Order: sequence, then C-alpha cells, then structure tokens
Amino acid sequence: MNDNHPAGQELTRPLTVADVLALPVLSAGQPQVVTGAPHLDRPVEWVHVTELTDPASFLKGGELVLTTGMPLPEDAAGVRRYVDELADVGAAALVIELVRRYHRPPDALVEACRLRGLPLVTLAKDVNFLEVTQVVHALLLGNQTDALRRAQRIHEAFTALTLRGAGPEDVVRAAAEISGRTVVLENLVHQALICEPSGRTVEEALTDWEQRSRATGPGAHTAACGPEGWLTTPVEYQGERWGRAVMLPARADEGPAFGPEDITVLERTAMALTVARLIHPTRWERTAHRNVLRELVEQRHLSPQDAGARCAALGLPTHRSRYVAVLVDLGPQDTESDPESRIFRELRTAGAVSLVGELAPGRLGILLALRPAEPWRPIVERLSGIALGMAPKAVVSVGSEVTDLRDTARSFREAARVAEATPPGQPLAPDRSFHELSDIGLRRLLYALREDPRIQAYTERQLGRLVEYDTRHGTDLLTTLRHYLDAAGNKTVAARRGGLARETLYQRLRTIERLLVRDLESGDQRTELHAALTALDVLRAR
Repeated sequence: MNDNHPAGQELTRPLTVADVLALPVLSAGQPQVVTGAPHLDRPVEWVHVTELTDPASFLKGGELVLTTGMPLPEDAAGVRRYVDELADVGAAALVIELVRRYHRPPDALVEACRLRGLPLVTLAKDVNFLEVTQVVHALLLGNQTDALRRAQRIHEAFTALTLRGAGPEDVVRAAAEISGRTVVLENLVHQALICEPSGRTVEEALTDWEQRSRATGPGAHTAACGPEGWLTTPVEYQGERWGRAVMLPARADEGPAFGPEDITVLERTAMALTVARLIHPTRWERTAHRNVLRELVEQRHLSPQDAGARCAALGLPTHRSRYVAVLVDLGPQDTESDPESRIFRELRTAGAVSLVGELAPGRLGILLALRPAEPWRPIVERLSGIALGMAPKAVVSVGSEVTDLRDTARSFREAARVAEATPPGQPLAPDRSFHELSDIGLRRLLYALREDPRIQAYTERQLGRLVEYDTRHGTDLLTTLRHYLDAAGNKTVAARRGGLARETLYQRLRTIERLLVRDLESGDQRTELHAALTALDVLRAR
C-alpha cells in the first residue's frame, strides 16, 4: 500500500482530489484536469463507481465519482441535470474514462462542470476502477485510524498539562507546538495577552491586533470566521466568558485550511485555559504585563518590531509616544492586596496609559506611555502617592524619558541604579515623592557600590591604620579628620567644630599625616580621604 501514497503524503491531513489523482493507480490513466483546477484541494471521503443516470441519489457528499461515461444523457439539458445533482450533493470530483463511449469530453459536460465549479478529470487510458476504490478506501481507513491516534495524543497532552497545573503560557505554547500554527489568547477587549508564533513573527501575528480581532466577530462557538479566516473558540466557565483562544491560519502557500485536529486542539486549549484560570489566582492581564515588561527589561524579544507589536496588542501606544520607566519597591506586603492591579486601575483612572507588572518579589515595574506634550512628573507623583498609600516605606525610582520603545531597557536600568543607590529612609527632595538620577551624589553612589570588594579595599587602604590606632589608643582621630575635611582644610573651622584648641588640632593632624602617610595640604589627597571616609560611613551603616 505504501507504493500508492502520493509523493510526500504522510496523511496528516484529509486526502484531497489532487492526492488521489497523484496515486499510481490513477496516474497510469494519464488524468487531465479539464475544469475545476482551483478546487482540487477538496477532501475525498469515498470513491463511488457508477454507471447510473442518477448517481447523486446514492451519494452523501465528498465522493470521487468514477464513470466510463456510458450513462451520460445524450441531450445537453440532461447533462446539466446530471452535473447539477452531483454538485448539489457535494461530490468532490467527476472522473470520466475516455476509452469506450467518448474520446473527448462532451462540450455540454465541460460547460456544466465549469458553471458549477465541479472538477472534471478525464482518463486517456483504461483504469481498473475496482483497484482505485481498494487503494483509496484503504488510505481513507488508515487516515481515520491515524486521526484517532492523533486525537488521543492531543487529549493526553492537554490532560497532562491540566494535571500538573500548567499556567496559561504553557497551555498556549503547547497548542502552538501541537498544531504547528500561531495561537493567541485574548481578553474581552481584544487585547492579545499571550502569543505563541509558529511559522510567522510576533509582529506579523499581532500587528493591528485589536482592529483585526474586532473584524472577526464575537464567535459564540468554535468556528473559522472573519476576513482572515481565524479559528476561534470562547474561553468561559459557567456562562461567564473571559476571552477567547485564536488559531491563525497558515499563509496561502504554507498549508491547507483548518482541519478537525485543529478544532480539537483549540477546544482542548480553551478547556485547559479555563482550568488554569481557576487554579492560578493571578489575572491573565497581570501575567501578560509582567511577561512583556520582563522581555523589555531583559531585551529578550526577537526584534524591536516584535516588542512593539506585543506592547501595542496590550493597548500601549507605540507611535509618537514617549516612555518613562518607574520602579516601585514596596518591601514586605500583604500578598492579597494585589498592588499591581490597584496601581494599574488608579493610573488608568487618571488617564495614564501604562504597563504594570511585578519584576521581582516586592518590586513592581511600570512603563508609562506619554503623549507628545504630556509631562511625566505629575503622573509619577500620583503613582508615588498610590505606592506610599499602600506601603509607607515604599521607594519609587524613575529612569530618564525615552522616545523609542527600544530604549525602555535603558530607562529601566537607570531606575534600577537609582533604587540601588537609595538607602532605607533616604530623605526626598522637598518638592517630590520619588527618586531620580540627579539625586545620586557621592554618598548614594558609594552606597550602591558598597558590596564591591574594590570599594571596601580602597576604604581600608586609605583609613585602616587610623581606625586601628583609634581602637588601640582610645583616641578619636577619625572624627578630627572628618571635621577637617568637612571644613575643606580650614583649620580654624575644624577646631571650632571639634571643640579643640588650634594647637591640639595641629598636633592631631600631624599624627594623622604620619599614620596615613598623607599630606593634608594636598587637595587631591584630601579628596581621596574624603571619598574613603564617606565610603566608611556607608559601610558602617549597613
């Protein structure tokens, strides 16, 4: 039987008219397609050999009809009726042997088949019709068995996902892998929350997603619909709809339309997504925001275009917009408070467009999208007020404004540096409630670098001998050095701050110079010591 398979045919899809014509048992008859060439992708459900004048009464649809032409009516009207009946019942094609009665197809037959779009195929040589039926029926039955096995594997795969508590991303990814097609989960406002591309880029799949999705229609049941022929099915539970799963068709040159297995995959996807929604408390929108923000921060997207398409599909403007990255460190929080949703709702109420997601435990990332002339500081002030209302010790850090979505990773890195350079309880500027890059002076820079062994080694090298001397002798030369450096080398001011006589101050400074092998009259050396003393304060404050 394997010898009769069409070239490359692995029966992972329905057997078509073109497939049957390519079988050796039929190709030996030198088949020629006279009409209906665009319809050779019609599936063949059975082969029917007939010499009756009314074969349609014995058909159910999808049959490849084989005839010698002997029963064809003589008159054109009878031929048209014969063809109309075949077309009305849904026959896949009509194959006529040009050996006995005809040596060329009758014009009336050709015209009737052309008008009804029924493929008409002629055979120039004698073909054993019985052998054709045996070969094709064996293939069809084998196809059905294979289809049952594949359906069983599909059910087993999704059952395994459900039993291990897979999240929505795992479910959609599995659907794309099994079907070999792009699969998308969208919410009720037509935002694409999860997209697993297959055979196309994210940009191709998601560009203008909302408009394309709305044009597809609501879709109450699993069906291929809309101008692009999307296969969709609702995701719902007990009458409450949460969104829908969408399978995108392959490009015209990449494969056939959707088949029964695709429908099975998508419906099982919807069922698994329903279970995932019930057992995972995090809302899909929050998960989607988290994933997109992490891709932006870590630059894990395949291309800037893909990143833009993902953001746009979640409702973030990507044209003529400016962006500001904000980090909110909340510290220990009540896990039931859902700070992500609250911040997102408050920002949306204020008219601010944003993505909000948890980047790490206790740390939220917010990407604000601003209109061309919209100032960002009032929005961040409002955001800070929300965060401080939830956690009075929250720290809000802001990166610089950028005009390209590709640069948002830099803005997030800057916000992270600000957060790293902000000690607990760090006072804010009197006119704002957030921290930004311009706040990072020497002390906060050294605080951010406090874990660096090079900073620790530098501090010890500069001041270690003085600290050890104070420890052994019970002196406080370190404080004297601090007063002197804070006074920018003014000995009179330093003596007054330390409550010392000038001569006592001079003596202590000479001791410091001897211990540290330093010239305190040198501006460069005073600067080095001042940096080391600031670092020591930061290290001791840990």
